[in-house]
Formats: sequence, structure tokens, C-alpha cells
Amino acid sequence: MSLLWQARFFTTVNHLRDLPKLNVPEVAFAGRSNAGKSTAINILCNQKKLAFASKTPGRTQHINYFSIGGAHVGQHRKDETKVDEIRALLVDLPGYGYAEVSGTAKLHWQELLGDYVRRREQLAALVLIVDSRRPFTDLDIQMIEWFAPTGKPLHCILSKADKLNRNEQANALRMAHTVLSSYVDENGVPFPFTAQLFSALKRTGLEEADERILALTGLDQVPSDASATQG
Repeated sequence: MSLLWQARFFTTVNHLRDLPKLNVPEVAFAGRSNAGKSTAINILCNQKKLAFASKTPGRTQHINYFSIGGAHVGQHRKDETKVDEIRALLVDLPGYGYAEVSGTAKLHWQELLGDYVRRREQLAALVLIVDSRRPFTDLDIQMIEWFAPTGKPLHCILSKADKLNRNEQANALRMAHTVLSSYVDENGVPFPFTAQLFSALKRTGLEEADERILALTGLDQVPSDASATQG
């Protein structure tokens, strides 16, 4: 089984001062409300209710952390999470762009998201969930532009690809590559940004996303049978 299946809830925070002090790689998931972020996290971690998928988009107002390692299997196990054995953290960032959220809450989220992706030293990479039918809204671009100067990897998951036909899928992926390759460093070298098609419903792109996220956390170097025990 994938090491991501070990994911279990670790903590939730609403202010940067409360972020975990652990010195392990963090891979953060960001995306517009209703882009399928929570669903993608849940299917990648093989758990139905790990990430909160609200029927009211925009309700997830906090940064939620899930640990990898420190517990042998996922949520159904009652054993304690051993903090000193945690190898990586998955970070579910608040969804952005939901119109009915108050202006004060939006400002708080914007500051929280922007400060986190720009300044968090433990952040190893960003996974950006984008609806393949409506790729790269202004808020998606804002997130990329916040993150790009860090020079860290970004992986774009084009969700709900089952809603597109093959030509539309190819066009969406081509557009993603074009947009992402336009971000370059001061020497004109493109940032390490990648993209893929994904469908939680059809399980399209699941293996590719799993392999990419494990690589971004460094967990691809850990044999799954050495760190996961069936219980």
C-alpha cells in the first residue's frame, strides 16, 4: 500500500504562530473552493473522511495537518501518533474564492495562505488543485505567484478530468504546461512545476499523483513494507 495511506489527522491551526514545530517536509494542498481538493486528498490517502469535504464550499477555514509515519495505519487505528517518528506532513490549506464568505474572513484567509506558502521553511512543495474545466482563475494565478519566488516544486492536479472528452483533456493539460512553464527564475530557467490530469471518480491519474507526492516529500526513498504494518 502507499505510504500516503498512513495519513491521519495531526492538528489544525488558524494562525501561523500555531504551526507545528516539527522539522519534517510538508506538502501543502491548495485550491479554489469546489475544485475537489478534499476529495483528492481523501482518495490519495485511501480514507473517506480524512479531509473535510463540506457541502458548503468555503467552510474549511483552518490549516489542517495530517501526519505520515508515527502510526502504522490510518484513522481507524487507536494507537497514539508517535511525533518523533513522523516522516512528513500533508497540509490541507483553506479553499479560496468562495463568494459568500465574509470580507473579514477572506482577508484572514488571504493573509494566512500568502504568508504560509511564501515563508514556511518546512514547506517542501505545493500541490495545486485546479478544476480542469475552469483552469487557472485569477486566484489560482495569485497562489502561483505567491509561491513561485520560493523556487520550490509545484504540482498541478487538474481535477474532474472525467467531465472532459479526450481533446478537452489534452487542451487542458497543454494549457497547464504553458502557464506553468512561463514562470522562470532570474536566469530564465523554468521553476520545477509539473501538471497532470486527475479524476477521483474514475481514479484517473491516481498512481501518477501518488508517486509525485511521495517524491516531493522524500518518502519515495522509504520502502513501504518497512514502515507500514497491517493491523
